[in-house]
Amino acid sequence: MTADDSYGRLDDDDFPAYTTGRAADMLGTTQGFLRAIGEARLITPLRSAGGHRRYSRYQLRIAARARELVDRGTPIEAACRIVILEDQLEEAQRINTEHRPTTGPAEPTAAA
Repeated sequence: MTADDSYGRLDDDDFPAYTTGRAADMLGTTQGFLRAIGEARLITPLRSAGGHRRYSRYQLRIAARARELVDRGTPIEAACRIVILEDQLEEAQRINTEHRPTTGPAEPTAAA
């Protein structure tokens, strides 16, 4: 990938643009916290060619939500599970909305 290719992907929420140190700074947390939520399988950072963890903006949003819960006293494992379930619910609602008919009767009609 060239520098031009990388620059074009910076708007991509899934592009792993942030190192562990930078991600921790942005979230106001420690690198250990990021490793812990990785071990809990909340997020799986991609690895650079040198083996260093890289995080996307989407992963940072997920990590930030987990941090909010942990800061409120939720154990890290529970916080990770809550965030996973919230993410799954959001995805299911999105899919449901996409498949919901936009026209038609509000209630099914009963055959007389």
